[in-house]
Amino acid sequence: MFPLNQWYVAGFTWELGDQPLARRLLDQPIVMFRAADGTVAALEDRCCHRSVPLSCGMLDAGGIRCGYHGLLYAANGQCIEIPGQLKIPGKAKVRAYTAQIRDEVIWIWFGVDAASMPDCAPPPVPAHSNPRYRYKGGAFHYNAPYQLIHDNLLDLSHVGYVHGKTIGGNAKTHMEAPTTVTSEGDSVRVVRWMKNSQPPATYSAAWPFKGAIDRWQEIDFLGSHLQIFTGAVDAGTDALDDPQRGGFHMRGFHGITPETATTSHYFWTMASSSHPDQPDNLELVYRQTEATFEEDRVIIEAQYSNMRQFDGAPMIDIHVDAGANRARRVIALRVAEQSQAAQPALAAG
Repeated sequence: MFPLNQWYVAGFTWELGDQPLARRLLDQPIVMFRAADGTVAALEDRCCHRSVPLSCGMLDAGGIRCGYHGLLYAANGQCIEIPGQLKIPGKAKVRAYTAQIRDEVIWIWFGVDAASMPDCAPPPVPAHSNPRYRYKGGAFHYNAPYQLIHDNLLDLSHVGYVHGKTIGGNAKTHMEAPTTVTSEGDSVRVVRWMKNSQPPATYSAAWPFKGAIDRWQEIDFLGSHLQIFTGAVDAGTDALDDPQRGGFHMRGFHGITPETATTSHYFWTMASSSHPDQPDNLELVYRQTEATFEEDRVIIEAQYSNMRQFDGAPMIDIHVDAGANRARRVIALRVAEQSQAAQPALAAG
């Protein structure tokens, strides 16, 4: 159902407090917490005694204690204490997932089976450690499949219609923007330029543009997440393909993780640059980004509701769908390869 043998976003470090953090990820109930050494632990959310969710319990001594009968589990899933009982059965354990923190993002490795181990480090989020930017983020829950969110992020032509009060701008300019779509391996890249256009509300509020702007959108689909670099310079001042260009930058991180086949988690951050005359724009950018993503959630959930209502009704593609269609082919190929690889094992079993 989902591409496996890869890292998925499970949350952010600031969510790891003094209470267990429970989420269903790829249809697996998981509980997360800080281990004694400061790393993140991720266990199946089930006590092996009577199946009460461990997330109903409490954090204790670097582990998690079941809230029903007090069994204490270490970060590796092994039960290390049973109140009132000295001998701990060897089978008193639950599944532990490989979890790591990188750039304040919590990543969990989902393999084709419980024994599958990571073959690479979790992906970086360069903007989180870049001193040029400050960032802030959050999470949304969607009553819609995760690939509909991919579609939305890979096709930013919609922003002129959906986000008119924030990052939108002229809808016609967005629909007619010169666009290039490339792909390599499991990644897809979409680049769009909108030269000599009017700055949208968010840009004008965050940066003192002098008039018309040259605007760019660079979208990188990377399987489990997307990184999107958008921004603008005063028209005619910098080349849009210059990696050192100035102006207003917004670097978005978008971790799209399936909850189930029909619901999703959307973990996001927005990092932005600031002008010396407007150095304190972080909260403004965060609030307007949050409002923008809420508009996306509303329309995507309405889209999915209508797709179910008109189940089987044909849909056409238009020119703005090229990036989204390539990403869907990447995922379909990964899932098909997994299915084919599983057939010999099933036959042998």
